[in-house]
Order: sequence, then structure tokens, then C-alpha cells
Amino acid sequence: MSNGNLTQSGGKPVVGLALGSGSARGWAHIGVIQALEEMGIEPQVVAGTSVGAIVGGAYVTGTLKPFAEWVMNLTVKDVVGLLDISFSGGVVKGEKLFGFFREHHENPEIEKLDKKLVTVATDMKTGREIWITKGPMLDAARASCALPGLFSPFNLQGRWMLDGGLVNPVPVSAARAMGADIVIAVNLNAQLVGGHLARDARSQVEGEEGSDEERSIWHKVMNYFSTEEGEDPGFFDVVASSINIMQDRITRSRMAGDPPEVTLVPLLEDFALMDFHRAKEAIEEGRALVKRHEADIRGWVGSAVADRV
Repeated sequence: MSNGNLTQSGGKPVVGLALGSGSARGWAHIGVIQALEEMGIEPQVVAGTSVGAIVGGAYVTGTLKPFAEWVMNLTVKDVVGLLDISFSGGVVKGEKLFGFFREHHENPEIEKLDKKLVTVATDMKTGREIWITKGPMLDAARASCALPGLFSPFNLQGRWMLDGGLVNPVPVSAARAMGADIVIAVNLNAQLVGGHLARDARSQVEGEEGSDEERSIWHKVMNYFSTEEGEDPGFFDVVASSINIMQDRITRSRMAGDPPEVTLVPLLEDFALMDFHRAKEAIEEGRALVKRHEADIRGWVGSAVADRV
């Protein structure tokens, strides 16, 4: 559903981004946006699911640059330090992580932004797909990334929300409904990966400085998230792999019914679910991905301009 009121001056089409779910692979969204801006393409509509909601929120609030600098400096220790471990509703409450975001990043009301933002969540009680277009940006992002088994559900206006990837992993439909003429979708679910931390995470933790208590906490987290070669799949491996498979099938079905003009698939097959400390690699792949598809992207944007003349 296109909204003619959003058409930019000069007849330029409104470009929308559909930023998909995919945990640590989602840092590729940063590189995609950076490369698009370098091409002179400034998306005016952003629809984000899960990690896509976080990166999309940083973009529409004008804080993508400092956000990118922060994630590129994350270490395994930093990632574990931001996890407030809980086994009530999810492994991570999310309060520590999003509390950090509130201290260091903008948190305006979505409806007051110059660019349009919609995040996708799942109503835990009804299973309905919820589009969040009002209220504090960080609440909208947090509601979208309550991944079952990892992040605890989030209470938004009296309703418990789960990860939007359960119903709409790559929210093309939401971007169109918000007025996008051209939708560029970033699909992180085309390559299934294991749900464990990277194999080098244990060795990195061994090399980190810290107290015996800190090391003990880190090792407990490592043991929970990772499965050694030759072992039976651990609890988190089973949960994460199941979610990945489900989201991949849902993505294929949703995108077949409402295909975007351009689909970008980052090549991050060796990324595990919790590899948030590998942001630099993901961002570089996002940038390279746009370069590989530059002709296709310009072709769509250019043809839309010609159709309006």
C-alpha cells in the first residue's frame, strides 16, 4: 500500500528498508545502510524485526554512526557483561542491554521522527503480528527482539510481546504499508547456522582479564550457549536451530506472497547466533553486499523515477 503523500520532491520514489531478524548477523544492516547512503540513497521508511528494529531505530534517530562505532568495539567480555542472566521467561532479561542503550543513544517518540519507523512484534497471548509505530523507540525495538529461549518477553502497554521473527522475519509488508514505493529487503535467514557462540569464544574468555567470580560467570554462560564437537546438541542449540528453521520457512512464504524490489542476503554462514563481537565482519559484508547489487538497486530506483515523470 503506497502513500502518495510520502513521495519526495522531484518525483523521487520513497525507498523503504525491510531489515530482518537474525541476531548477530543483523550488524550487517549497518553496512547496508552506510553503503546506500554513500550511493545517495536515503531510505525514508524503515521496517525492522528483532535486531533489524534495533539497527533501524539507530538509523532513523540519526545515531547510526556512534552506534556502529560502539558495536565494532564489542568484545566477548562486553557481550557477556551486557547479559542479565535469568531463567524466567528467557535467558536474558534485556534490562541491562537496553538500559545501556537508554544511557548512550537517543530514545525519541517514533511518531515525532522525520523518517518513518515500524517495528514488528508478536502478541504472546493471541499470536497476532503487531506493528509498533508509536511510543519510545527503544520500547518498540525491545518488544520486537524478545527471542524465545533467549530474551524474556516484553510487556508493552499491558500485553506481553515476543520476537517479531515468529510471524514476519523480513517485514516487507510493513514497509509498504508505511508508504514505501521501493522496498529493499535484507534477509538474514537464508543461511541456517548453529545457535552456539563461535568456537573461539571460550579461548577469548580465557584471555580476558577479570576476577575469579567474573570468569566463573562467563564459563557458565559459555557452557550454556555452546556445544562442543561430538557432543549431543545442547538445549540452546536445539532452541536456536528450531527458531532459525522456522523463520527461514516463514520468510520464504511471506516474501513469495509480497516480494520486495531488491533482496539482499549477507554471506555470513559461519556466524553463530550470539557472535555480537564480530560486528566489523558483518558490517563489511553489508557494505560489500550493496556494492554487489548496486546496478540492481539503481535500476529499480531509476525506473521508478522515470515512471513518475
